[in-house]
Amino acid sequence: MNSKLVNLLHELGISKVKLAKYLGVSRQMIYNYLEMDDLNKWPKDKKVLLFNLLDIKNPDELSKIKVDTDYIANVELRLNSICENKSSDYSGVGNDLMNGISQKNQELFVGVVDLIKEYLEDGGSDGGHIINYLYHYLQAMNNTKELKYILAYVAKETGFEKPMEFSFDEDEQFIFESVMFSAMVLYRSGKASKSKLAESHRRFVAQIEQKVEDKLSRTLELNNIRAQALKELGYTEITDNNATEVFEKIAEIESRKVAFRKIDED
Repeated sequence: MNSKLVNLLHELGISKVKLAKYLGVSRQMIYNYLEMDDLNKWPKDKKVLLFNLLDIKNPDELSKIKVDTDYIANVELRLNSICENKSSDYSGVGNDLMNGISQKNQELFVGVVDLIKEYLEDGGSDGGHIINYLYHYLQAMNNTKELKYILAYVAKETGFEKPMEFSFDEDEQFIFESVMFSAMVLYRSGKASKSKLAESHRRFVAQIEQKVEDKLSRTLELNNIRAQALKELGYTEITDNNATEVFEKIAEIESRKVAFRKIDED
């Protein structure tokens, strides 16, 4: 396998699916090409396309490539200019999932799905763990704004986005990125030993356990309120016919509980 090329494609964030689309071959053929130990063994037309994409003239120049923001941007521009002129392949992605999504975002969506599929097929158990964490990350996004800043930091730190572009709250994002950078410098310095951070991690675990406990308590409370609402209304379950009435009763019971708590506090 040509490890230099594989590592470069990974560093550039070019998936096998997108490379296959650029070269006009199947994904399986990309695997076959990457298994070759010499780029000169590639079909001439595919080799020329790859060299044009990477802006090199021969395989020896692979090791001389400097991957920086400008290089990534130029490669992405060349890659997208070819891919956008080819018909979009949405096979395997249900049309219903595309409803209400613009053409540009449809291409982004398919790209994400392709990457997820690649991780699950080629990443082994690590690939499954990565996608599982990504799934929970997206679930938590609406409740924790800092998660957006983490995404922006990673995109900038890996050279895919310009460092002084801010898509969200500029001041907050600027502060977060600065703190994140300091933390990463400390982590990569090797001075952040496990023993020194044991107490900090203990507080981290305690905070998570408290959040889980609070969530369970809230779930139990809501279940009790739901049961009380059904009992007061004389129902045994929520149906399409009584849903509005039950939800109104739940809101009423919650209001009563809040009022009682205020009385107790006074």
